[in-house]
Amino acid sequence: MPDNIFDQPTIPPGASGPSGSSGSRPPRPAPPSAAIDALFPQLDVLEVIGQGGMGVVYKARQTGLDRVVALKVLPPDAASDAGFAERFSREARAMASLQHPNIVVVHDSGQMGDVYYLIMEYIDGTNLRAIMDGERVPPAKALEIVSAVCDALQYAHEEGVVYRDIKPENILIDQRGRIKITDFGLAKLLEGNARTFTLTAPQQIMGTMHYMAPEQVEQPLTVDHRADIYALGVVIYELLTGELPIGRFPNPSERSTIDHRLDEIVLRALEKEPGRRYQHASDVRTDLDRLSNGATRGHAPAAAPPSPPAGFAAATAPQAPAVSAYPPRRPGDKSTGAGYLLWLLGLLGLCGMHRFYAGRWVTGIIWLLTGGCLFIGQLIDLFLLPGMIRISNLEAEILARQYAASAGVASQAG
Repeated sequence: MPDNIFDQPTIPPGASGPSGSSGSRPPRPAPPSAAIDALFPQLDVLEVIGQGGMGVVYKARQTGLDRVVALKVLPPDAASDAGFAERFSREARAMASLQHPNIVVVHDSGQMGDVYYLIMEYIDGTNLRAIMDGERVPPAKALEIVSAVCDALQYAHEEGVVYRDIKPENILIDQRGRIKITDFGLAKLLEGNARTFTLTAPQQIMGTMHYMAPEQVEQPLTVDHRADIYALGVVIYELLTGELPIGRFPNPSERSTIDHRLDEIVLRALEKEPGRRYQHASDVRTDLDRLSNGATRGHAPAAAPPSPPAGFAAATAPQAPAVSAYPPRRPGDKSTGAGYLLWLLGLLGLCGMHRFYAGRWVTGIIWLLTGGCLFIGQLIDLFLLPGMIRISNLEAEILARQYAASAGVASQAG
């Protein structure tokens, strides 16, 4: 057997499954099943079911447990990174710790020779991309899929795991209609290798890029869970319209016969600034549920999500409004430094006009008007304006008391 099983002869064309790639520059050929069988004697490798930038996926049977599993063999170039082994061990443990009905289970992981692998739950179905390519997903079904993805993301984020690569190819639907997200953590695991994106076809690179939040491109080291919410927004938009939200894109309701109230949900998830997006995947789910149940937003109390870990909460904790180091100026405050400065300018203008421009009557008149305007403006600011503000505040207070009184009467009558 060659030292590198990826140097084996190419698999027959068309052997890859729905997530396989096509085009003028196909991914690196997958090792044949016989080579994988030799590396994994505990498995009976059946066929290749997918291939892409994240590696090759085989359908296999665990002979000892008599169950069908998915074997993912990671790209061989990944191991060229000196720190990959440590990252793989850490991320594989994190992936295996995720136990959620909407997340594909990782049964085992390890290294065989120069091959890193994951043994995962096998999903007998297809991915969302294949479904979207075949037909337009009905809005009700689209919202059902998105709600399941929200649940999975909320759980993973609370466990401290950021996906970083949400897209239709990684959302699986089995024969019973169950929705599962696969490859949790692989994007972070492989991101340290600069050659990761060269392992896949150009159209796959662009497809992934369209789901990346702006901060993933501009500041990849500061990415947090809110990048997943942006990618989720892209998936929702594409599900509802059949298009990607590129450039100055229209509202979803302008491209599909859907409730226009969905626009606000989708556009908020697609905010360029992380702080303006939904801060939790559960918030997206809450708003979708309100819409599905026919309730208008704001009439139903939001369900409080489970308490997130400290690091997760710190990224999304509401920031207290900034407090100025200087107290605000109160109406009628005559000791304001800026006010005395303007008054002084007015007096200097009057005196200067008299002393320096004597005999120059045109210039003197101009300076007289300037100084006089400054002087009169300061008088208005110090004496007339505070009174007007006090009257305005008094009127506002009266209106507020009248409103409070009427509200109290109404509540008693109800």
